[in-house]
Amino acid sequence: MFLFGMSYMGQSLERLAGNGLEKILQTLTTSKKKGVGLLKGFGLGLIVTGIIQSSSATTIMLIGFVSAGMMKVSQALPVVFGANVGSCVTAQLLRLGDLGGGGVFLQLLKPSSFAPMLIAIGAFISIKSKKQRPKDVAGILLGLGILFMGMTFMEEVFAPLKESPKFRELFTSFSNPFLGILIGFLLCALIQSSSAFVGILQALSATGSITCGIAIPMLIGQNLGKCMTIILGSIGASKRAKRVSLAYLLFNIIGSLILTVILCILYYKVKPAFLDSVMNRGTIANMHMGFNFATALLLLPFTDWLSNLTAKILKDTDEKATDEELQALDNRLLGTPGIALSACNQVIDAMANRIRDNYYLTVDLLIGYDEKTFAKVMENEAFIDKAETSLSGYILRINRNRLTPDNKLVMSEILNSISDFERIGDYCVRMAYVARDMSEQEITFTLAGVNELTSIMSATKKTLDAVRNAFKEDDEKQAAKVEPLYETIRMMRATIQAHHIDRLQDGTCSVPAGVALLDLIQCLERIASHSRNISLHIVKRVRGDRRFDDMHGHALDPASEEYQSLQVYYMNKYLDPMLGKTAE
Repeated sequence: MFLFGMSYMGQSLERLAGNGLEKILQTLTTSKKKGVGLLKGFGLGLIVTGIIQSSSATTIMLIGFVSAGMMKVSQALPVVFGANVGSCVTAQLLRLGDLGGGGVFLQLLKPSSFAPMLIAIGAFISIKSKKQRPKDVAGILLGLGILFMGMTFMEEVFAPLKESPKFRELFTSFSNPFLGILIGFLLCALIQSSSAFVGILQALSATGSITCGIAIPMLIGQNLGKCMTIILGSIGASKRAKRVSLAYLLFNIIGSLILTVILCILYYKVKPAFLDSVMNRGTIANMHMGFNFATALLLLPFTDWLSNLTAKILKDTDEKATDEELQALDNRLLGTPGIALSACNQVIDAMANRIRDNYYLTVDLLIGYDEKTFAKVMENEAFIDKAETSLSGYILRINRNRLTPDNKLVMSEILNSISDFERIGDYCVRMAYVARDMSEQEITFTLAGVNELTSIMSATKKTLDAVRNAFKEDDEKQAAKVEPLYETIRMMRATIQAHHIDRLQDGTCSVPAGVALLDLIQCLERIASHSRNISLHIVKRVRGDRRFDDMHGHALDPASEEYQSLQVYYMNKYLDPMLGKTAE
């Protein structure tokens, strides 16, 4: 019950915090002043771990961020230090069991008194509420109540052991501190939770058999044992992510070594009387927190040194390797939808950059064909296709049970936008093939045709830039500008087609040149059309309006003054200059 309550409470807290907790952990770890950045990261790790009750969970999340390229190793380390201190919060809560006295108020504060009330209130809210947020609050109350109930039951089970000579003999066998460290290590590695281990040790303290000399070695051992979860979580991660795991391990090893040296001196040289003093929940909680807090204060100024040490050990740097964008889709993030979706957005941004590059490269190919440039277009297209496939598979594996309403809108936007971005990439490649065919067949356009093509390509470039920036910055105003520009490009295509027919009749345009021109302007119009689709997906998500029709709706009312003004501006800039030109 104790372990289940701790797990259930942590999960409910994390769901209630939702996307905000994950975004805070991702972003608020830097500052213009180095010292401030270290303290912010430390405080952030402490608070987040205090909320989700697991330093391992926080560190696994950090491994995912570093692996995804969202955070540098040097940014993550202060958060790791804070997470180790934050893991002591549960033990501080459990010390409430030491409250005594005859006062009614103090008796109500004892876990054995309020645990059943928490369970009853949590169960009532869970049954009656239909909304997710109250259910998450109920989960916190239920988890906390079950946790304290489990602690009470453990105390009752251990109570008869107070009078057991064999039980006392068992603990006197821990006079060798290294045996205590080994026991602490093995038990914590088995339970895979330092908070749970310390809670069990606090429950055992009710027997009166846990002395300071027994508790210290076991607390040292549990700080080493809890690293097993992190080591397992880093398997298969990138080198940069493994550096976070190694830093977590080094943090606990360094702290444990220092405390072990002090302990050995006390055991074998000084032999102070306090080592035989009996511990209670409060003193165990304070010792646990003091150990981690002192280690964090000691190592925090040496964050950069520790980061460089992990780099040397694993032979890695923070430099981003080529084609590493897809590593952002880390499976460790699937259980945290907000961060997993942020990773998806990061990959889509990489796709958008490659698409933009391909558009520029294709324009260069139309000006002067070059095999190396064509090969670069094909290389970018391979990445775009791979990213589209990876994103589609990844996003469908995100934990649906933890999606917030905002997460669902983001997921819808991403799923709809992926195919549009990929289609834009396909049309860029199609234009590259037209450029290659024109070079092989020595097809050229006349001056009028070049001018018209240049004008529509310029307008299309603006749609690409606008939708890319809108997607990256969640900018609804930028997204709203795409539709009137798309309508202008449609009119430009119709105008160019009409001019092309006139030029064919005049004999100033060859049939092969006309076919190539029509193929190119069709690609450009389709690129603008898919950009419009993406802009509507963005508008729906930014507005948070589930009823908005992002397939046939409008970001701006076409009859509005703002839409009409934009339409007139784009027509004056792109369409009007080509009207009246009849010679290619």
